[in-house]
Amino acid sequence: MESDMKPTARVDSLAIFYAVLAGTWTCCLLAGATFLLRNRDSPILRIRGIALSICAVGFLHCYWVSVQFGYMTGPVMPGDAEYWIMSTWLPLGIALFHASNTRFLHVARAQRRFVVYEKLDAGRHTKGRRKGLLARFYRMDHTSKVFALVGAGMVFQLFVTVLMYVVSRKWHSSWGIPGTEARGKTEAERQAEMVRGWEWWPSVFWQIFWAWIVAPIILWQSRGIHDTQGWRLQTIACCVASLHAAPMWLVALYVPAMEKVNQYWIPPQWIAVSIMVIEMFTIFLPCWEVVRHRNLRQETLDSIAQWEKKNKFSLNGAKSITSGSTMVDSAVTGWKSTDGSVKTSHSNESILTMGALEHVLERNPGPLLEFSALRDFSGENIAFLTSVAEWKSALPPLTSAGRNSCHPEKLAEDLTQSKDQVRERFNRALRIYVNYISSRDADFQVNLPSQTIKTLEAVFEAPARTLFGDKSDVDPATPFDMPPAAVSQRKGSASGSSTGDSEKAIVDACIQPDRQDRLQYGGEIPDGFSDTVFDEAEASIKYLVLTNTWPKFVKERRSSMDSVESA
Repeated sequence: MESDMKPTARVDSLAIFYAVLAGTWTCCLLAGATFLLRNRDSPILRIRGIALSICAVGFLHCYWVSVQFGYMTGPVMPGDAEYWIMSTWLPLGIALFHASNTRFLHVARAQRRFVVYEKLDAGRHTKGRRKGLLARFYRMDHTSKVFALVGAGMVFQLFVTVLMYVVSRKWHSSWGIPGTEARGKTEAERQAEMVRGWEWWPSVFWQIFWAWIVAPIILWQSRGIHDTQGWRLQTIACCVASLHAAPMWLVALYVPAMEKVNQYWIPPQWIAVSIMVIEMFTIFLPCWEVVRHRNLRQETLDSIAQWEKKNKFSLNGAKSITSGSTMVDSAVTGWKSTDGSVKTSHSNESILTMGALEHVLERNPGPLLEFSALRDFSGENIAFLTSVAEWKSALPPLTSAGRNSCHPEKLAEDLTQSKDQVRERFNRALRIYVNYISSRDADFQVNLPSQTIKTLEAVFEAPARTLFGDKSDVDPATPFDMPPAAVSQRKGSASGSSTGDSEKAIVDACIQPDRQDRLQYGGEIPDGFSDTVFDEAEASIKYLVLTNTWPKFVKERRSSMDSVESA
C-alpha cells in the first residue's frame, strides 16, 4: 500500500529555499561573529562579554540549522534525533544566552557605584572566611557564577534526558517501560507520536522557565536603564522574541487545525523564528554599534582638525596649536593646558576639543561622570581621571631634601619630610592603581595599552600584593567581571628601606572598603615611582574619553537644550 511505502526526503522548491536560507544566514552570522571578534577590544564589545554571547548563539544556531533542514530530512530522520537535538542544543543555547543577558543588569548596577555610594552586603565579606561549596560560589566572579549555574542546570537536564530516553519505548521497543511505545498504523503516524508525550516535558519546562519567568524579570529590572550602546534594546528585543516560541510549538503539535500549516512550516520552526531574531540582535546590532562608534570617533577627530586649522594662526587671543600635530596627538603624548584651564566659552573653540573636555574635568566633572556611569557604562574612565587630578593637586611639591640647606639639622629635617611626602603620595597612587588599573583588584579595569599596564605593574604590583594579598586574575578582555570579594588571609612583611623602616602586613581582603582606604604600605618605595607615573595612562584615557564618551555626552546635552528651548 502507498501508506507503507518507505519514506523519502522532500526535495521540493520549499525544501531548497530552506536549505539556501540556512546556508546564507550561516555565512552572514559567521561574518558578523568574525567582525565582532576582530574588534573585541572596542569599548562597546569589551563591556558586553561578546565571547559568551557568541557561544550561546553557536548552540542556538546548530539547533536552528537542524530545524531548517528538518522539512527536507524529517521523513527519513531517526525518531530520536529531534529528541536529542531539542533536549541538548536548545536548552544549553537558551541558558547561555539569558545568562549573558544578565551581564547587562550586572554592569548597570556595578557602574552605579561611581555616582551613588552603595555599601556592599556585609554578609558577602563574612562568607569569604567560610569554607564549602556555597562559600566558594559566593566568592566567584559574575562569569564563573553564570557558568556554574548553567553547568549545573545542563547536567540536570542531561540526566533527565537520558532517564526519559531509557524508560520510554518510543524510540526503542526492546527495553523500557511497557505501554510507552509509539502507537500508530503507519510509520508516519508513529513518528508523529514520537514528538509528543511526557518525555518532552523537561525541554518544554526549560523553554517556559527562561522565556516566561527569567526574561520578564530581566525586562522589569532593566526598565529604568537607558544606555547609549543599544544594549538595553538588544536585551528587550531578544526577551520579547522568545515569548511565542514554546506556546506556538505546543499549539502546532496538539491542535488538529494546525496540520495544514505543519505541512509547510514544521512545528520547531516557531522556535527557529525566535532564534533568528536573537541572532540578529546579538550579532548584527553590536556590529552596527561598533561602526557607529567608529563614525562618531572620526567625526570628533575631524571636528578637532577643522578647529585647529581655523585657529592655528588666530590673532585674537584664542588658544592655538602651532605644531603640525593635532590636539589629540598632543593629548596622547601628555599635553595639558598651560594655564590650568581652558575657556570653553570662547567663540572660536570647538566644544569637542580636548580643551573643552579638560575644562569640564577640572571645573565640574559630576554630570560627565554620571553620564558615563549610568548611560555609557564607562564610569571608571572619568573616575580614574578625576582621581589622578585630585592626587596631583592634593599634596604640596616634594621638599628639595636639603638641596638649598647649609645646616645638618635642616638637612635631616628636610630628608624626613621628603620621605613622608613620598610615602603619602605613593599610598594614594597605590589606591588609584588598585581601584582602576590592577587586573586583580579593579572592579572595572580601565582600558590601557599593554605597555602602559606593564610599566605601572612594575611600580605598583608588588606593593599591591603585599598589602591586599594574592587574588585570582580577572580577564582584561572582560573588565566588568567582579574579582573575588574575598581571599584567604595573607601574611607578609615589606622589606625595609635604607633607614630600617618595615611594616608587617596582615591583611584580610574581606574587610570593608572604608578600612581598605586606611591601609598604608610601609615597605620600600619602588625606584620607578614619581609624580609623573600616571601621565601616560592619563593621556591615554583622556583620548579614549574624547573619542568615545565625550561626543555622546555633548550631543545629549545639546539635544536636551534644544528640547528645552523648543518647549
